[in-house]
Amino acid sequence: MATHGLVGSSNVEMRHKIQPRKSDAEQALANNDFDPFAMRDNEHPTTDNETLTHLLKASLGTGILGMPFAFGASGLVMGIFATIFTAFICTHCSYVLVKCGHKLYYKTRRTKMTFAEIAETAFQKGPKWSRGFAPIAKFSILFGMFLTYFGTCSVYTVIVAKNFEQVLNHWFDTNISSRLLICIMLVPLILIAWVPNLKYLAPVSMVANVFMGLGLFITFYYLVQDLPSLETRKMVAIGTLPTFFSITIFAMEAIGVVMPLENNMKTPQNFLGLCGVLSQGMSGVTLVYMLLGFLGYLHYGDATEQSITLNLPVHEWPAQAVKVLIGLAVYCTFGLQFYVCLEIVWDGIKEKCTKRPVFVNYVLRTVLVTAAVVLAVSVPTIAPFMGLIGAFCFSILGLIFPVLIEIVVHWDTGFGAYNWIVWKNIIIVICGFAALIFGSEDAIRQIIAEYKPTAE
Repeated sequence: MATHGLVGSSNVEMRHKIQPRKSDAEQALANNDFDPFAMRDNEHPTTDNETLTHLLKASLGTGILGMPFAFGASGLVMGIFATIFTAFICTHCSYVLVKCGHKLYYKTRRTKMTFAEIAETAFQKGPKWSRGFAPIAKFSILFGMFLTYFGTCSVYTVIVAKNFEQVLNHWFDTNISSRLLICIMLVPLILIAWVPNLKYLAPVSMVANVFMGLGLFITFYYLVQDLPSLETRKMVAIGTLPTFFSITIFAMEAIGVVMPLENNMKTPQNFLGLCGVLSQGMSGVTLVYMLLGFLGYLHYGDATEQSITLNLPVHEWPAQAVKVLIGLAVYCTFGLQFYVCLEIVWDGIKEKCTKRPVFVNYVLRTVLVTAAVVLAVSVPTIAPFMGLIGAFCFSILGLIFPVLIEIVVHWDTGFGAYNWIVWKNIIIVICGFAALIFGSEDAIRQIIAEYKPTAE
């Protein structure tokens, strides 16, 4: 009996000691052991406002211009609820990724990590069954991220060219092809890709936000004029929902820039939280997305173009201003999206380029931009490729991988009451695979249809 009582007392004491250790961050701070945020050393740290500016620019990119087209695939009522649902899932997965990163900072005594490093470390530090998957997880994320943002850069190039094409053809009464304009854009794109780091890109992102804001303001002015009755538009469309989700995920998902932004922050702990940088940015973005998608489809109906600016009357100067402003805003955003591609490739080769690293870095920037322009010249379309990138790449990277990382990170500390983290993540994985399968199939079918030779 005495022994039993001693063991019982020991168990109580052990539980008392172990229970508060569920959070590595709380444990480390309580013991004044290691604070990754205080010890982080950035040569050019960004403030909260600069980070918010970058996040807004990453999320309010070209994808927002496709939201009216997406609402045409979902219907007005379905579009509202589906946009809120998509925004919530995308924001939550970004939150999960950063939260897991912060937990791993304390566990590994590191001050910053990339998306791929978080995945690799989570699997390495996780249960035994997961450790062999660490290299695969890292490579898969790096490869997927490169494909995603390289494709995004190409889509950005096409949208800039399409907007300028309409204005130039109107003013000069000619027929300049978008392919020629994409080739002309090579030098300006190389110049913006040469901006050294995110700190110096902050003013460019701010200018882009101003241009995009003005362009969207004038676009809204056009959209609210002479609106037809709601009865003339679809309220709910089920068969084409994969198109909606693919374009919306492409538009909203910013998983690739989340960790670079967090890693460059002066106060990275302010990135999360109910009123943190991530929540502030995504709340505003979601509202703008819903408004533009709803009004755009309501105004133009089945005639809605893949980019809403292409619907505006090119003979009116305010509409011309919109096309120019949006084109310039997307051009300015190119640098931020390109930074993700550059970081992935440079991290893989920089150890082999010790003699003239700066020269090699700028050569790499030039080669990557040129390759993106070549791809844009080869396939100058918007919606189908936005859909394919959104469905195939962002669904895997932005939805599936973050929740898998969360499962591995929480494996030893538990999944909450009734294992709610597991059930929540199962739902997200199902959504991710649904977007992957149905969205990719729909996008590929659209691409084939668009490039299929028409019968004479």
